[in-house]
Amino acid sequence: MAASTEDDFEFNTQDYYSLLNVRKEATVEELKASYRRLCMLYHPDKHRDPELKRQAEQLFNQVHQAYEVLSDAHSRAIYDIFGNKGLEVEGWEVVERKRTPVEIREEYERLQREKEERRLQQRTNPKGTISVGVDATDLFDRYDDDFEEMPGGGFPHIEINRMHISQSIEAPLTNTDTAMLSGSLSTHNGSGGGNINVTVRRVTSAKGWGEVHTTNTAKNKTFELFKHGLYLHFCSFSKVEFGAGDTLGPLIGLKVFRNITPRCFLTAQCGVQFSPRGLRPSCSLMTARHLDQNTMGYLQWRWGPNSAMTTSLVRDTKSSHFTLALQLGVPHSYLMMSYQYKFQDEDQTKVKGSVKTGWFGTVVEYGAERKISRHSVLSATVSIGVPQGVTLKIKLSRASQTYLFPVHLTDQLLPSAVFYATVGPLLAYVAVHRLIIIPYTKAQKEQELELQRKSSATDIAKKKQEAETAVLLMQESVRRIIEAEESKMGLIILNGWYGKFVSDTSQKQEKAKVIDVTVPLQCLVKDSKLILTEASKAGLPGFYDPCVGEEKSLKLLYQFRGVMHQVISADTEPLRIPKQSHRTESES
Repeated sequence: MAASTEDDFEFNTQDYYSLLNVRKEATVEELKASYRRLCMLYHPDKHRDPELKRQAEQLFNQVHQAYEVLSDAHSRAIYDIFGNKGLEVEGWEVVERKRTPVEIREEYERLQREKEERRLQQRTNPKGTISVGVDATDLFDRYDDDFEEMPGGGFPHIEINRMHISQSIEAPLTNTDTAMLSGSLSTHNGSGGGNINVTVRRVTSAKGWGEVHTTNTAKNKTFELFKHGLYLHFCSFSKVEFGAGDTLGPLIGLKVFRNITPRCFLTAQCGVQFSPRGLRPSCSLMTARHLDQNTMGYLQWRWGPNSAMTTSLVRDTKSSHFTLALQLGVPHSYLMMSYQYKFQDEDQTKVKGSVKTGWFGTVVEYGAERKISRHSVLSATVSIGVPQGVTLKIKLSRASQTYLFPVHLTDQLLPSAVFYATVGPLLAYVAVHRLIIIPYTKAQKEQELELQRKSSATDIAKKKQEAETAVLLMQESVRRIIEAEESKMGLIILNGWYGKFVSDTSQKQEKAKVIDVTVPLQCLVKDSKLILTEASKAGLPGFYDPCVGEEKSLKLLYQFRGVMHQVISADTEPLRIPKQSHRTESES
């Protein structure tokens, strides 16, 4: 069957070469000969019974479609490379027909990109984050002299002291323009604020991009968080962003990206905020360079309310991720180092640790991350700092939504808080994993397997019905072929079986995975010869696959010149009978 070099393509299971029983190198004359023979066999006008006539018409159309594709050099070249999936791509009708396989592949990839762009234009790509901060310091910092005299002093007081909600959507306008709408709401200890942003982004070239944005916030500052990673952009865009809030006033800015060299890029951003106290300008400049295949170096300068100069080194490999960063600025300067180890397991487990020290103090963090389902990732991090105290951060990412739960345990460095912050999540995860996640994923896999079995059974039943219909339509032709072969002591197929054979089982068990193909094989006999190509036998007229995904073979017993012979052939092995040795035996 025609196959693709791309693993993610799903092609139609119908093999045109096998259906016509011709080689992949078959000439136009060979295609015509096979097509005419099958047309004579399946032509609807040859059958009077309405049901047989309807079934013959379906098989005739399949044969006609196969011949139409393989007899056209352009369509055949597409089919040979990409299968039926390639023929279904829109746009081939306007492509120049005289093209090499390499040009056809490039054209297919271009058409696929255009199809993907059209699909992306219909997506909104929603993203959201919900963060709920919990103050649980009363669990550990409650040993005051007058604690027992307080109302409810026997129970620790745990409260939610902060919350943040943000959401964004995208709306592609053209292949180069995208509109984005985002907003957020935050509250902390009774006071809160929010902002709303409208952004227009334009891809301008293959080397850079640009953004213009406007934001207005309420009682909170808006930051762009730069996350270190190993990547280079190979596009350019411009972005315009407008926003509205209620206290700090609107912010309008321009952001531009450009590749300087294939290994280096530059990002520049500037903005002006119209606050009640006057204009507050700001700008930043960041450049990055590939130092080697797995290492990137970054240098960033910011000027404004939080002026700083930051340099960082990031190394990302298949098994680890390392970051080293140094910032000098007002009001914060710091040195940070982090390391993450990636386990090569099915759950994509990662363990990480980091140290950060600066004017604000020192913070040590360690944690783990693991994939708990197909679309969900759970992580837990313990943060120990001076003077920050101990905080447990739980994060759940599901699809494009992120849920954060920072739990502040104590303002002091208490060993008990560190112990419970470390052991508590582990015990909770083990309990939830065994009692909820494992049963859920197991049930989900069983459900998927059941759907696959039903789908496979339906497909096999359909193919079986088509094969049985083909055998019925072959009966009259087979009778004439047998009479002609018997008159000259030619080739008579006595028995033919196709499927998986198990030698150490009974005949009844063996037949459970094989099908009788005596009639289809006899129908293919011409001039006392049976010739089968290297294509899978499951695609031959009157055949179907009785054991999908398993190794199959063809076993047949035939008579030639009055002598019986037996042949066993692999599924994709070409076969020609009578074999020369059998022909010699018969003649002697």
